[in-house]
Amino acid sequence: GGVWRGVAVGGIDLGGNMGTTAGRTILTTRYTDLTENRGFSDKACMIGRSYGGLQMYNWAAEHPESVAGLAGIYPVCNYASYPGIDRTAGFYGVTVEEMWTILPQHNPIDRLAPLAAANVPIYHNHGDVDGLVPMADNSSIVLTRYTALGGSMTLEVLEGQGHNYNPAFFESQAMADFIVQNAISNAGPDVTPPSVTSLSPADGATGAPLG
Repeated sequence: GGVWRGVAVGGIDLGGNMGTTAGRTILTTRYTDLTENRGFSDKACMIGRSYGGLQMYNWAAEHPESVAGLAGIYPVCNYASYPGIDRTAGFYGVTVEEMWTILPQHNPIDRLAPLAAANVPIYHNHGDVDGLVPMADNSSIVLTRYTALGGSMTLEVLEGQGHNYNPAFFESQAMADFIVQNAISNAGPDVTPPSVTSLSPADGATGAPLG
């Protein structure tokens, strides 16, 4: 039997960045520091809440070999849904017309193929009456497209829940198990997955647990 080494949780404040290239560069710097200077696993199980999903997915799509799993709490996965193309164009510093042209290069729902090819598992929970980040336009599209690409994804639907701080979003045992198991899956041969009894993402967490 191996030795359980635990899971380190590292977060970073991207200042409201909506998944732009500038934000991805910051996240790469953080990842490099953790892996090359601090000795963490080179595969992270990432967590993105709300618009943190944009940052998570866009970084992961460009670094699929560095991702052990993706966990989303009502994550934004579609710029057309939120914050909308007009605001998104402002974040990218382009016109609305230009944003529509480059959208497939940056929209998470259009960037799933590299993740599926790398066999990155995904777990989302989402409320079925979310008015700010509708499940149908975000998590449901990811589920349909990712499974069509051969990827593995679980969507936990919270009935009657919207975009809120209900503990069910942050205390999902199934999501906690997913995070722990994938965070340690590539941490080394001396790691044995524990029998998880309780580990929940922090309320509002958008960080990246590292095995």
